[in-house]
Amino acid sequence: MKAMIAWWDLTDTQHTAASLRAFLREEERAWQEVPGLLLKVWVSDPDKNRWGAVFLWESAEAAATARARLPRSAGELIGRPLEFREWFDIEAVVEGQHTLPSLAGLGLALQPSAD
Repeated sequence: MKAMIAWWDLTDTQHTAASLRAFLREEERAWQEVPGLLLKVWVSDPDKNRWGAVFLWESAEAAATARARLPRSAGELIGRPLEFREWFDIEAVVEGQHTLPSLAGLGLALQPSAD
């Protein structure tokens, strides 16, 4: 398995984490169809004006194969390339005990009161 962490610095753009929530509501379902993608978690840090994602892939090969068929990128809206992108090997994965039925549909952008 491979993980990739990526983010944009939104300084000097017309976007904030809150303004990108509408994009997530439009695009998050498309990511459910990406072969080889185990999990994508969108993240934000409003205090540092950063926005990005953490990806968990079945393998480096799955990520490379899926690259040609990925849904629309937030970079199209933001208007510049990623500030940071780094790949990591997965050493171990643990699923903790929780009362949620699923992780899908969670997060600020997907809440009924989202901006």
